[in-house]
Amino acid sequence: MSFSQSSSPTLMKEQYQKKENEKQRIIEKVGSEHVQPTKEEQDYATDVIKIISEQFSEDLITKNLDDLDAPIRRAIAAECEKLQVTFEVQKRIEKTVGMMVLGNGPIEEYLQDPEVTEIVVQRYDNIVVERHGKVEPVPTIFNSEAHLQTIIKRIVQKVNRQVNIGHPIVDARLQDGSRVNATIPPVSPDGATLTIRKFSQSALTGADYVRMGSMNRQMLYFLTLCVKGRLNIFVSGGTGTGKTTMLNMLSSYIAENDLIITIEDTLELKLQQKNVRRMEVRLSSTKDMEMVDQKSLVKAALRQRPDRIILGEVRDESIIDLVSAMSTGHEGSMSTIHANSPRNMCDVRIPILYSYDKNADFSEKSIALQIAEAVQIIVQLSRFPDGSRKITAITEVDGLENSGKLRLNDIFLYDRQKKIFHATGNVPKTAIRKIRDHGISVDETIFQINVPKEEIKA
Repeated sequence: MSFSQSSSPTLMKEQYQKKENEKQRIIEKVGSEHVQPTKEEQDYATDVIKIISEQFSEDLITKNLDDLDAPIRRAIAAECEKLQVTFEVQKRIEKTVGMMVLGNGPIEEYLQDPEVTEIVVQRYDNIVVERHGKVEPVPTIFNSEAHLQTIIKRIVQKVNRQVNIGHPIVDARLQDGSRVNATIPPVSPDGATLTIRKFSQSALTGADYVRMGSMNRQMLYFLTLCVKGRLNIFVSGGTGTGKTTMLNMLSSYIAENDLIITIEDTLELKLQQKNVRRMEVRLSSTKDMEMVDQKSLVKAALRQRPDRIILGEVRDESIIDLVSAMSTGHEGSMSTIHANSPRNMCDVRIPILYSYDKNADFSEKSIALQIAEAVQIIVQLSRFPDGSRKITAITEVDGLENSGKLRLNDIFLYDRQKKIFHATGNVPKTAIRKIRDHGISVDETIFQINVPKEEIKA
Protein backbone atom coordinates (compact mmCIF):
# COMPACT_ATOMS: atom_id res chain seq x y z
CA MET A 1 0.00 0.00 0.00
CA SER A 2 1.42 3.38 -0.97
CA PHE A 3 1.83 6.30 1.45
CA SER A 4 -0.80 8.33 -0.38
CA GLN A 5 -3.30 5.49 -0.21
CA SER A 6 -2.76 4.93 3.50
CA SER A 7 -3.09 8.63 4.35
CA SER A 8 -6.14 9.23 2.15
CA PRO A 9 -8.76 8.43 4.86
CA THR A 10 -6.98 10.73 7.32
CA LEU A 11 -6.82 13.52 4.75
CA MET A 12 -10.50 13.10 3.90
CA LYS A 13 -11.40 13.15 7.58
CA GLU A 14 -9.43 16.37 8.09
CA GLN A 15 -11.09 17.97 5.07
CA TYR A 16 -14.51 16.89 6.32
CA GLN A 17 -13.80 18.29 9.79
CA LYS A 18 -12.54 21.53 8.26
CA LYS A 19 -15.78 21.92 6.32
CA GLU A 20 -17.84 21.16 9.42
CA ASN A 21 -15.87 23.70 11.44
CA GLU A 22 -16.44 26.30 8.73
CA LYS A 23 -20.16 25.54 8.70
CA GLN A 24 -20.31 25.91 12.48
CA ARG A 25 -18.46 29.23 12.23
CA ILE A 26 -21.02 30.45 9.69
CA ILE A 27 -23.94 29.27 11.83
CA GLU A 28 -22.58 31.17 14.86
CA LYS A 29 -21.82 34.25 12.76
CA VAL A 30 -25.29 34.44 11.19
CA GLY A 31 -26.92 33.63 14.51
CA SER A 32 -25.23 36.52 16.30
CA GLU A 33 -25.65 39.28 13.71
CA HIS A 34 -28.56 41.36 12.44
CA VAL A 35 -29.36 39.94 9.01
CA GLN A 36 -30.38 42.54 6.46
CA PRO A 37 -31.25 40.31 3.47
CA THR A 38 -30.17 41.29 -0.01
CA LYS A 39 -32.86 41.53 -2.70
CA GLU A 40 -31.98 38.05 -3.94
CA GLU A 41 -32.10 36.63 -0.41
CA GLN A 42 -35.41 38.36 0.25
CA ASP A 43 -36.88 36.90 -2.94
CA TYR A 44 -35.80 33.40 -1.87
CA ALA A 45 -37.15 34.04 1.65
CA THR A 46 -40.51 35.19 0.26
CA ASP A 47 -40.85 31.94 -1.69
CA VAL A 48 -40.00 29.85 1.37
CA ILE A 49 -42.42 31.86 3.54
CA LYS A 50 -45.26 31.14 1.10
CA ILE A 51 -44.52 27.43 1.28
CA ILE A 52 -44.32 27.40 5.10
CA SER A 53 -47.37 29.65 5.49
CA GLU A 54 -49.46 27.32 3.32
CA GLN A 55 -48.13 24.26 5.10
CA PHE A 56 -48.89 25.61 8.60
CA SER A 57 -51.61 28.18 7.78
CA GLU A 58 -54.26 26.68 10.05
CA ASP A 59 -51.84 25.81 12.86
CA LEU A 60 -50.38 29.35 12.99
CA ILE A 61 -53.82 30.74 13.81
CA THR A 62 -55.25 28.03 16.07
CA LYS A 63 -52.25 26.53 17.91
CA ASN A 64 -49.77 27.80 20.47
CA LEU A 65 -46.64 29.03 18.72
CA ASP A 66 -44.37 27.32 21.27
CA ASP A 67 -45.74 23.94 20.17
CA LEU A 68 -45.07 24.79 16.53
CA ASP A 69 -41.58 26.16 16.93
CA ALA A 70 -39.60 22.96 16.40
CA PRO A 71 -41.60 21.51 13.44
CA ILE A 72 -41.67 24.87 11.66
CA ARG A 73 -37.93 25.36 12.09
CA ARG A 74 -37.30 21.87 10.68
CA ALA A 75 -39.54 22.64 7.72
CA ILE A 76 -37.78 25.96 7.08
CA ALA A 77 -34.34 24.32 7.21
CA ALA A 78 -35.48 21.58 4.82
CA GLU A 79 -36.78 24.12 2.29
CA CYS A 80 -33.65 26.27 2.53
CA GLU A 81 -31.40 23.24 1.93
CA LYS A 82 -33.04 22.85 -1.49
CA LEU A 83 -31.89 26.31 -2.59
CA GLN A 84 -28.96 26.54 -4.98
CA VAL A 85 -26.99 29.03 -2.86
CA THR A 86 -23.90 29.01 -0.65
CA PHE A 87 -24.19 27.65 2.89
CA GLU A 88 -23.90 31.15 4.40
CA VAL A 89 -26.62 32.56 2.15
CA GLN A 90 -28.75 29.52 2.98
CA LYS A 91 -28.40 30.24 6.71
CA ARG A 92 -29.14 33.94 6.19
CA ILE A 93 -32.34 33.04 4.33
CA GLU A 94 -33.22 30.49 7.00
CA LYS A 95 -32.85 33.11 9.74
CA THR A 96 -34.86 35.65 7.75
CA VAL A 97 -37.70 33.20 7.22
CA GLY A 98 -37.61 32.10 10.87
CA MET A 99 -37.96 35.69 12.07
CA MET A 100 -40.84 36.30 9.68
CA VAL A 101 -42.80 33.15 10.47
CA LEU A 102 -41.94 32.54 14.14
CA GLY A 103 -41.07 36.08 15.19
CA ASN A 104 -43.19 39.12 14.49
CA GLY A 105 -43.81 38.60 10.82
CA PRO A 106 -42.66 41.19 8.30
CA ILE A 107 -41.88 43.78 11.00
CA GLU A 108 -39.28 41.54 12.68
CA GLU A 109 -36.44 42.93 10.57
CA TYR A 110 -37.34 46.48 11.67
CA LEU A 111 -37.54 45.45 15.31
CA GLN A 112 -34.00 44.11 14.92
CA ASP A 113 -32.74 47.17 13.03
CA PRO A 114 -31.11 49.59 15.53
CA GLU A 115 -31.66 52.55 13.19
CA VAL A 116 -35.46 52.15 13.27
CA THR A 117 -37.08 53.91 16.24
CA GLU A 118 -40.77 53.43 15.47
CA ILE A 119 -42.89 51.02 13.42
CA VAL A 120 -46.39 51.97 12.30
CA VAL A 121 -48.66 49.39 10.66
CA GLN A 122 -51.55 51.41 9.23
CA ARG A 123 -53.05 48.38 7.52
CA TYR A 124 -51.78 44.90 6.85
CA ASP A 125 -50.52 46.15 3.47
CA ASN A 126 -49.30 49.62 4.54
CA ILE A 127 -46.30 49.85 6.87
CA VAL A 128 -44.04 52.84 7.60
CA VAL A 129 -41.06 53.18 9.95
CA GLU A 130 -39.23 56.08 11.55
CA ARG A 131 -35.51 56.13 10.88
CA HIS A 132 -33.23 58.99 12.00
CA GLY A 133 -36.33 61.03 12.88
CA LYS A 134 -37.93 60.68 9.43
CA VAL A 135 -40.92 58.53 8.51
CA GLU A 136 -40.49 56.38 5.41
CA PRO A 137 -42.61 53.67 3.76
CA VAL A 138 -41.27 50.12 3.52
CA PRO A 139 -42.05 47.50 0.87
CA THR A 140 -42.82 44.77 3.41
CA ILE A 141 -46.45 43.81 4.03
CA PHE A 142 -48.38 41.21 6.00
CA ASN A 143 -49.94 38.35 4.05
CA SER A 144 -53.46 39.32 5.08
CA GLU A 145 -55.59 40.99 7.72
CA ALA A 146 -55.75 37.66 9.57
CA HIS A 147 -51.93 37.45 9.52
CA LEU A 148 -51.61 40.93 11.06
CA GLN A 149 -54.15 40.16 13.79
CA THR A 150 -52.35 36.90 14.55
CA ILE A 151 -49.06 38.78 15.03
CA ILE A 152 -50.75 41.39 17.24
CA LYS A 153 -52.22 38.67 19.45
CA ARG A 154 -48.85 36.92 19.57
CA ILE A 155 -47.10 40.14 20.66
CA VAL A 156 -49.56 41.04 23.43
CA GLN A 157 -49.94 37.47 24.71
CA LYS A 158 -46.21 37.41 25.46
CA VAL A 159 -46.77 40.20 28.00
CA ASN A 160 -50.01 38.74 29.41
CA ARG A 161 -52.36 41.11 27.62
CA GLN A 162 -55.24 40.34 25.30
CA VAL A 163 -56.96 41.91 22.32
CA ASN A 164 -60.34 40.76 21.07
CA ILE A 165 -63.82 42.02 20.24
CA GLY A 166 -64.43 42.76 23.91
CA HIS A 167 -61.07 44.55 24.26
CA PRO A 168 -60.31 45.97 20.79
CA ILE A 169 -57.63 48.40 22.02
CA VAL A 170 -54.47 47.34 23.82
CA ASP A 171 -51.51 49.22 25.26
CA ALA A 172 -48.59 47.09 26.30
CA ARG A 173 -44.89 47.21 27.08
CA LEU A 174 -42.61 44.60 25.57
CA GLN A 175 -39.94 42.89 27.65
CA ASP A 176 -37.27 45.20 26.20
CA GLY A 177 -39.31 48.27 27.20
CA SER A 178 -40.74 49.07 23.76
CA ARG A 179 -44.26 50.51 23.78
CA VAL A 180 -47.05 48.86 21.80
CA ASN A 181 -50.49 50.12 20.84
CA ALA A 182 -52.80 48.00 18.73
CA THR A 183 -56.40 48.20 17.60
CA ILE A 184 -58.66 45.77 15.80
CA PRO A 185 -62.13 46.19 14.27
CA PRO A 186 -64.65 47.52 15.12
CA VAL A 187 -62.69 50.48 16.56
CA SER A 188 -60.48 50.55 13.44
CA PRO A 189 -63.01 49.61 10.73
CA ASP A 190 -60.43 49.54 7.91
CA GLY A 191 -58.47 46.81 9.64
CA ALA A 192 -56.10 46.24 12.54
CA THR A 193 -53.38 48.77 13.35
CA LEU A 194 -50.13 48.33 15.23
CA THR A 195 -47.66 50.94 16.50
CA ILE A 196 -44.41 50.05 18.23
CA ARG A 197 -42.14 52.73 19.68
CA LYS A 198 -38.86 50.98 20.24
CA PHE A 199 -37.05 51.34 23.52
CA SER A 200 -33.52 52.60 23.17
CA GLN A 201 -31.06 50.31 24.91
CA SER A 202 -28.48 53.09 25.30
CA ALA A 203 -29.47 56.32 27.02
CA LEU A 204 -28.24 59.57 25.50
CA THR A 205 -25.80 61.61 27.58
CA GLY A 206 -25.53 65.38 27.74
CA ALA A 207 -22.40 65.16 25.58
CA ASP A 208 -24.44 63.22 22.99
CA TYR A 209 -26.97 66.06 22.82
CA VAL A 210 -24.20 68.59 22.20
CA ARG A 211 -22.55 66.37 19.60
CA MET A 212 -25.85 65.88 17.74
CA GLY A 213 -26.52 69.62 17.71
CA SER A 214 -29.57 69.44 19.99
CA MET A 215 -28.12 72.08 22.35
CA ASN A 216 -24.82 73.88 22.95
CA ARG A 217 -22.37 73.60 25.83
CA GLN A 218 -23.67 76.63 27.72
CA MET A 219 -27.17 75.18 27.72
CA LEU A 220 -25.98 71.79 28.94
CA TYR A 221 -23.86 73.41 31.66
CA PHE A 222 -26.85 75.43 32.87
CA LEU A 223 -29.23 72.46 32.85
CA THR A 224 -26.81 70.32 34.87
CA LEU A 225 -26.65 73.12 37.45
CA CYS A 226 -30.45 73.28 37.54
CA VAL A 227 -30.73 69.55 38.27
CA LYS A 228 -27.93 69.53 40.84
CA GLY A 229 -29.32 72.72 42.39
CA ARG A 230 -32.74 71.06 42.82
CA LEU A 231 -34.77 73.35 40.58
CA ASN A 232 -38.15 72.02 39.45
CA ILE A 233 -38.12 71.44 35.69
CA PHE A 234 -40.77 70.82 33.05
CA VAL A 235 -39.74 69.46 29.65
CA SER A 236 -42.26 70.71 27.11
CA GLY A 237 -42.78 69.69 23.50
CA GLY A 238 -45.02 68.18 20.87
CA THR A 239 -45.44 64.54 19.91
CA GLY A 240 -42.19 62.81 18.99
CA THR A 241 -39.91 65.63 20.11
CA GLY A 242 -37.98 63.43 22.55
CA LYS A 243 -39.38 64.66 25.87
CA THR A 244 -38.88 61.38 27.73
CA THR A 245 -35.37 60.95 26.34
CA MET A 246 -34.49 64.47 27.53
CA LEU A 247 -35.98 63.76 30.96
CA ASN A 248 -33.89 60.61 31.17
CA MET A 249 -30.72 62.55 30.34
CA LEU A 250 -31.47 65.28 32.89
CA SER A 251 -32.15 62.70 35.59
CA SER A 252 -28.62 61.34 35.18
CA TYR A 253 -27.34 64.45 37.02
CA ILE A 254 -29.40 63.74 40.16
CA ALA A 255 -27.26 62.99 43.22
CA GLU A 256 -26.64 59.31 43.92
CA ASN A 257 -28.17 59.38 47.41
CA ASP A 258 -31.42 61.21 46.57
CA LEU A 259 -34.61 59.21 47.16
CA ILE A 260 -36.41 59.17 43.81
CA ILE A 261 -39.87 57.97 42.78
CA THR A 262 -40.70 57.71 39.08
CA ILE A 263 -44.29 57.54 37.81
CA GLU A 264 -44.97 56.55 34.21
CA ASP A 265 -47.77 55.32 31.97
CA THR A 266 -45.25 52.89 30.50
CA LEU A 267 -41.84 52.33 32.08
CA GLU A 268 -39.28 54.10 29.90
CA LEU A 269 -36.96 55.98 32.23
CA LYS A 270 -33.65 54.30 32.99
CA LEU A 271 -32.31 55.95 36.12
CA GLN A 272 -28.95 54.67 37.32
CA GLN A 273 -29.16 55.89 40.92
CA LYS A 274 -29.50 53.26 43.65
CA ASN A 275 -32.49 54.78 45.49
CA VAL A 276 -35.15 54.62 42.77
CA ARG A 277 -38.69 53.34 43.22
CA ARG A 278 -40.65 52.91 40.00
CA MET A 279 -44.44 53.04 39.69
CA GLU A 280 -46.51 52.39 36.60
CA VAL A 281 -50.11 53.23 35.71
CA ARG A 282 -52.38 50.19 35.47
CA LEU A 283 -55.47 50.15 33.29
CA SER A 284 -58.43 48.07 34.39
CA SER A 285 -58.91 45.01 32.18
CA THR A 286 -61.70 43.38 34.21
CA LYS A 287 -64.49 44.64 36.42
CA ASP A 288 -62.72 43.17 39.45
CA MET A 289 -59.41 44.93 38.74
CA GLU A 290 -58.96 48.42 40.13
CA MET A 291 -57.58 51.01 37.73
CA VAL A 292 -54.53 52.83 39.06
CA ASP A 293 -54.10 56.19 37.36
CA GLN A 294 -51.47 58.94 37.54
CA LYS A 295 -53.35 60.86 40.20
CA SER A 296 -53.47 57.83 42.50
CA LEU A 297 -49.76 57.19 42.04
CA VAL A 298 -48.76 60.80 42.68
CA LYS A 299 -50.77 60.75 45.92
CA ALA A 300 -49.17 57.44 46.90
CA ALA A 301 -45.71 58.82 46.12
CA LEU A 302 -46.23 61.76 48.47
CA ARG A 303 -46.67 59.28 51.35
CA GLN A 304 -43.42 57.47 50.54
CA ARG A 305 -40.95 60.20 51.50
CA PRO A 306 -39.26 60.89 48.15
CA ASP A 307 -36.74 63.68 47.74
CA ARG A 308 -37.72 64.03 44.11
CA ILE A 309 -40.71 62.90 42.05
CA ILE A 310 -40.22 62.32 38.34
CA LEU A 311 -43.49 62.04 36.43
CA GLY A 312 -42.96 60.68 32.92
CA GLU A 313 -45.65 62.86 31.35
CA VAL A 314 -48.37 64.73 33.17
CA ARG A 315 -51.62 64.29 31.29
CA ASP A 316 -54.48 64.59 33.78
CA GLU A 317 -55.52 66.28 37.03
CA SER A 318 -52.49 64.78 38.76
CA ILE A 319 -50.88 68.11 37.76
CA ILE A 320 -52.54 69.63 40.84
CA ASP A 321 -50.83 67.23 43.24
CA LEU A 322 -47.53 67.42 41.34
CA VAL A 323 -47.44 71.22 41.44
CA SER A 324 -48.32 71.12 45.13
CA ALA A 325 -45.51 68.63 45.78
CA MET A 326 -43.01 70.75 43.84
CA SER A 327 -43.74 73.76 46.01
CA THR A 328 -43.88 71.97 49.37
CA GLY A 329 -40.65 70.10 49.91
CA HIS A 330 -39.99 67.99 46.84
CA GLU A 331 -37.50 70.30 45.19
CA GLY A 332 -35.80 69.04 42.07
CA SER A 333 -38.85 67.22 40.77
CA MET A 334 -39.34 66.92 37.02
CA SER A 335 -41.96 66.04 34.45
CA THR A 336 -42.79 66.38 30.77
CA ILE A 337 -45.88 67.95 29.25
CA HIS A 338 -47.36 68.19 25.78
CA ALA A 339 -47.17 71.89 24.81
CA ASN A 340 -45.98 73.97 21.87
CA SER A 341 -44.13 76.67 23.84
CA PRO A 342 -43.42 77.70 27.43
CA ARG A 343 -46.23 80.26 27.22
CA ASN A 344 -48.62 77.67 25.79
CA MET A 345 -47.67 75.30 28.62
CA CYS A 346 -48.32 77.84 31.38
CA ASP A 347 -51.35 79.68 30.01
CA VAL A 348 -53.17 76.88 28.20
CA ARG A 349 -52.03 73.31 28.79
CA ILE A 350 -51.67 73.33 32.59
CA PRO A 351 -55.01 75.16 33.16
CA ILE A 352 -56.71 72.58 30.92
CA LEU A 353 -55.26 69.76 33.01
CA TYR A 354 -56.40 71.53 36.19
CA SER A 355 -59.94 71.57 34.76
CA TYR A 356 -59.96 67.76 34.54
CA ASP A 357 -60.61 67.71 38.29
CA LYS A 358 -64.35 68.41 38.42
CA ASN A 359 -64.25 68.94 42.19
CA ALA A 360 -61.64 71.70 41.98
CA ASP A 361 -62.39 75.35 41.29
CA PHE A 362 -59.26 77.38 40.51
CA SER A 363 -59.17 80.82 38.97
CA GLU A 364 -56.63 81.66 36.26
CA LYS A 365 -54.70 83.79 38.71
CA SER A 366 -54.57 81.10 41.40
CA ILE A 367 -53.30 78.54 38.87
CA ALA A 368 -50.64 81.00 37.68
CA LEU A 369 -49.61 81.67 41.28
CA GLN A 370 -49.23 77.94 41.99
CA ILE A 371 -47.12 77.47 38.85
CA ALA A 372 -44.94 80.44 39.83
CA GLU A 373 -44.31 78.91 43.24
CA ALA A 374 -43.61 75.42 41.92
CA VAL A 375 -41.83 75.62 38.55
CA GLN A 376 -38.50 77.31 37.92
CA ILE A 377 -37.32 76.08 34.50
CA ILE A 378 -39.04 75.05 31.25
CA VAL A 379 -37.08 73.20 28.55
CA GLN A 380 -38.86 73.48 25.20
CA LEU A 381 -38.19 70.84 22.54
CA SER A 382 -39.05 70.91 18.83
CA ARG A 383 -38.75 68.44 16.01
CA PHE A 384 -37.57 69.73 12.63
CA PRO A 385 -38.39 68.59 9.07
CA ASP A 386 -34.99 66.92 8.71
CA GLY A 387 -35.85 64.66 11.67
CA SER A 388 -33.56 66.41 14.16
CA ARG A 389 -34.74 67.37 17.63
CA LYS A 390 -33.47 70.48 19.37
CA ILE A 391 -33.98 72.55 22.49
CA THR A 392 -35.58 75.68 21.09
CA ALA A 393 -35.88 77.50 24.42
CA ILE A 394 -34.76 77.29 28.04
CA THR A 395 -37.05 79.59 29.98
CA GLU A 396 -37.22 80.75 33.59
CA VAL A 397 -40.52 81.13 35.42
CA ASP A 398 -40.00 84.32 37.44
CA GLY A 399 -43.15 85.17 39.36
CA LEU A 400 -46.20 87.06 38.15
CA GLU A 401 -46.66 90.23 36.12
CA ASN A 402 -48.96 92.94 37.46
CA SER A 403 -51.59 91.59 35.08
CA GLY A 404 -51.56 88.25 36.89
CA LYS A 405 -49.85 86.48 34.00
CA LEU A 406 -46.71 84.46 34.59
CA ARG A 407 -43.44 86.24 33.89
CA LEU A 408 -41.44 84.02 31.55
CA ASN A 409 -37.85 84.96 30.72
CA ASP A 410 -36.12 83.15 27.88
CA ILE A 411 -32.52 82.37 28.86
CA PHE A 412 -31.39 80.46 25.75
CA LEU A 413 -33.04 80.24 22.33
CA TYR A 414 -32.49 78.50 19.03
CA ASP A 415 -32.47 80.82 16.00
CA ARG A 416 -34.19 78.82 13.26
CA GLN A 417 -32.99 81.07 10.45
CA LYS A 418 -29.35 81.30 11.48
CA LYS A 419 -29.46 77.74 12.85
CA ILE A 420 -27.58 78.64 16.02
CA PHE A 421 -28.18 78.50 19.76
CA HIS A 422 -27.64 81.73 21.67
CA ALA A 423 -28.04 83.28 25.08
CA THR A 424 -30.63 86.06 25.24
CA GLY A 425 -28.69 88.14 27.77
CA ASN A 426 -31.30 87.51 30.48
CA VAL A 427 -29.65 86.43 33.72
CA PRO A 428 -31.95 84.10 35.72
CA LYS A 429 -31.21 85.61 39.13
CA THR A 430 -33.85 83.59 41.00
CA ALA A 431 -32.58 80.30 39.56
CA ILE A 432 -28.96 81.25 40.26
CA ARG A 433 -29.79 82.09 43.86
CA LYS A 434 -31.47 78.70 44.36
CA ILE A 435 -28.52 76.89 42.79
CA ARG A 436 -26.01 78.75 44.96
CA ASP A 437 -28.10 78.00 48.05
CA HIS A 438 -27.03 74.38 47.51
CA GLY A 439 -23.36 75.32 47.53
CA ILE A 440 -22.94 75.17 43.75
CA SER A 441 -20.99 77.87 41.93
CA VAL A 442 -22.35 79.37 38.71
CA ASP A 443 -20.28 80.83 35.86
CA GLU A 444 -22.50 83.74 34.83
CA THR A 445 -20.55 84.37 31.63
CA ILE A 446 -22.70 81.70 29.97
CA PHE A 447 -25.59 84.18 29.94
CA GLN A 448 -23.66 86.75 27.92
CA ILE A 449 -24.82 86.94 24.32
CA ASN A 450 -21.49 86.50 22.52
CA VAL A 451 -19.61 83.91 24.60
CA PRO A 452 -18.00 81.27 22.32
CA LYS A 453 -19.42 77.86 23.14
CA GLU A 454 -15.91 76.38 23.50
CA GLU A 455 -15.35 78.43 26.67
CA ILE A 456 -17.81 76.43 28.73
CA LYS A 457 -17.23 72.77 29.53
CA ALA A 458 -20.26 71.00 30.94
